[in-house]
Amino acid sequence: MRTLLVLLVLFSLNSQAEETTTPSAIDERLALEWHTHDNPFSITPHRPSYILPLTYSNRVNTAPYLESDKDLVPKHNEVKFQFSFKVPLIKGILNQGMLSFAYTNQSYWQAYTRDHSSPFRETNHEPELLLTFPVNYRVLGMQGRLITFSLNHQSNGRSEPLSRSWNRVMVDFLMERDDWYLSLKPWWRIPEVDHDDNPDITDYLGHFELRLLRKFGNHSTGLMWRNNLLADNRGALQLDYTFPINQRLRGYLQLFSGYGESLIDYDHYNNRIGVGVMLTDWL
Repeated sequence: MRTLLVLLVLFSLNSQAEETTTPSAIDERLALEWHTHDNPFSITPHRPSYILPLTYSNRVNTAPYLESDKDLVPKHNEVKFQFSFKVPLIKGILNQGMLSFAYTNQSYWQAYTRDHSSPFRETNHEPELLLTFPVNYRVLGMQGRLITFSLNHQSNGRSEPLSRSWNRVMVDFLMERDDWYLSLKPWWRIPEVDHDDNPDITDYLGHFELRLLRKFGNHSTGLMWRNNLLADNRGALQLDYTFPINQRLRGYLQLFSGYGESLIDYDHYNNRIGVGVMLTDWL
């Protein structure tokens, strides 16, 4: 009997040790966001922030500019960058919930088009209001950790004929297993009351986005997938690879193929490769 008690105690201590091992990327992210809520001088990362000074697109979308700026013929090479941040607003909603505001800016800069003043070909603005709760469930061997409800607006802030925008209600299910992280984000597009700049946008961008991230040491790989799941099949894939340069910067390789890399290109199929640096990842 005494031997059995000793074994039970050892098993209990071992289980506790396993549970208190190195925190996952989600644990670290949650601790950071909860801590910065009380610091008025801090903001937290939201989506990845990066700059790709060298990108090449094999299919340049010239159609939108034929009506508005016939002199602008976009080149295959351009700079692509994104910055994204989140500001916690209210914590402790229903005990552990967090209300936040987030903003993401993604730009495409024709920096190498010197004969046309190196214009910004496209800039997308994406403000969001987010309500996040920790959860605990298992599905397909993965542990559910967070669920986020969001009200999302995305537009390129331009006038006709280049105006593109849409509004969505979204739910993001974030799960993990060991060093694997999965985000499944379905959405519903809010119908436009007045004139719709892009009524068929869901035919190309679909109704969901799936992201898979794998961390191994200081390196990480990522996959993004969108699809309309229709007979007339359209979607997009993006592959990411990051590696350490120093304590602050990470090298970043991005491969994109499909529709909707930007709003102006929502109905244009494109393949792009880019190399640069990543400042913050999504986990």
